Amino acid sequence: MGTLMSSSFSTIICRLPLKNPSMEYSHRNRIPTLKSSGRSCAFLCREILRKRRRTSTRDFGKLMTIRCSYSNNDDSNDSSDEVEDKENSSLATARKEDTEERRSNGDFDSEDLPASISSKQPAISPIGTAYNNFQVDSFKLMELLGPEKVDLLDVKIIKEKLFGYSTFWVTREELFGDLGEGILFLGNLRGKREEVFDKLQNQLSEIMGDKYNLFMVEEPNSEGPDPRGGPRVSFGMLRKEVSEPGPTTLWQYVIALLLFLLTIGSCVELGIASQINRLPPEIVKYFTDPNAIEPPDMQLLLPFVESALPLAYGVLGVQLFHEVGHFLAAFPRRVKLSIPYFIPNITLGSFGAITQFKSILPDKKAKVDISMAGPFAGVVLSFSMFTVGLLLSSNPAVASDLVQVPSMLFQGSLLLGLISRSTLGYAAMHAATVSIHPLVIAGWCGLTTSAFNMLPVGCLDGGRAVQGAFGKNALMAFGLATYTLLGLGVLGGPLSLPWGLYVLICQRTPEKPCLNDVTEVGTWRRVILSVAIFLVVLTLLPVWDELAEELGIGLVTTF
Repeated sequence: MGTLMSSSFSTIICRLPLKNPSMEYSHRNRIPTLKSSGRSCAFLCREILRKRRRTSTRDFGKLMTIRCSYSNNDDSNDSSDEVEDKENSSLATARKEDTEERRSNGDFDSEDLPASISSKQPAISPIGTAYNNFQVDSFKLMELLGPEKVDLLDVKIIKEKLFGYSTFWVTREELFGDLGEGILFLGNLRGKREEVFDKLQNQLSEIMGDKYNLFMVEEPNSEGPDPRGGPRVSFGMLRKEVSEPGPTTLWQYVIALLLFLLTIGSCVELGIASQINRLPPEIVKYFTDPNAIEPPDMQLLLPFVESALPLAYGVLGVQLFHEVGHFLAAFPRRVKLSIPYFIPNITLGSFGAITQFKSILPDKKAKVDISMAGPFAGVVLSFSMFTVGLLLSSNPAVASDLVQVPSMLFQGSLLLGLISRSTLGYAAMHAATVSIHPLVIAGWCGLTTSAFNMLPVGCLDGGRAVQGAFGKNALMAFGLATYTLLGLGVLGGPLSLPWGLYVLICQRTPEKPCLNDVTEVGTWRRVILSVAIFLVVLTLLPVWDELAEELGIGLVTTF
């Protein structure tokens, strides 16, 4: 196509007479006019062809866009003549716009080309569209299914009326959000960040109502701290329906109810298993002997259900108290929480519960306080049960209520094993089995579950607290170390693998940022969280054989 156009231009131009063969160089036209008529034709042809190729490239790009839009919007019954007329008129419009653009930039002159050439539109054969119909439909579908983006007209209004020299001077905007559905305003802070943020939130509510949420975050890729101290900040804006979690659906209520019933069953099962020394031999053999094939009569377990209920109540009560702690801490801050989704487990009775935030957290302090309130409430009740159970285990008056458990179970936790050893004594612990009160088992399971949920990884309570207190980068480092220790079996013993899989499947995603994701939580919150993580490690760290043999926690040489 380019060769055909070049030859036609050369033929026409060479037949045109030069009005002034001795013209000087014209900077405005950017085409050197020649003094000699003998070489004027060839030189002028080359210069005009060079400029024509440059403009034809831009015309071709616009033509392809126009042809693509026509190919997607035209009716299938249109004739080929009508399509060609549309293409020609579109090409003429594109050339007109390009001509006006070049004239405004001083790159075009009416004398560049003769009238007969500039007015003639070359016939361009269709080469193909930039995208086929399937790709265009896919782009449209993705845009429809994706989150609703911020209105650009609203961005202009907010930039003019919300920000200013007294609050935050905007220098540029970037995309904000997981899918770029929001706008991030970058610039210079002109006051104390907390006061500026409160003022901007109030003004945004007056201008736009409840349409948008404003976030104060650390400026991405910042070259240095803010001159007033602390990190440089930026302000992100998202639609409320995009940034706020959706309401709980009916199916979620049904799933939560089913999981709660299964958790009750697993807690009762744990209570029955704690009476292993009283169960019928065929039942014990079926659950302990890997070669057992025929299941026994399960009706033999019915007499033990009633005696298993106190332990089941204790384990389930710890989990409910854990969730109550979350709700009590969230209520004063007007943070909505979802219903808890309990996770049943036959070893501990329950792995805890998944509780989601149903509203955006106001700041990092709220994230730390709400996240730590649940485990702390569960630890208080669990440790009370554990301590009272150990004291009752040494009381002869309640000897009939005691259950026999293998002493090697106390080797599952360094902290709890040392507390049990110091309370029960060497003689009671240095044996094959230990007589303990059921409250010890309930407290042990509650403390272990709370420790698992306080691990600094993902969206667990510990992960949320670490993210709020130390930042997302610290959470990634803590999470990598936690996954490594769980994978090696250093933390949690035999429960490390199922717990690690549970976190990877259900709780691996970090929590979303707060509205004020910049203001720090303070030193004392960080100190308390650091002490809590240290106690978590001691709780989940098993007792190694040398220490267990020295302290007399179980008969290590017999296993």
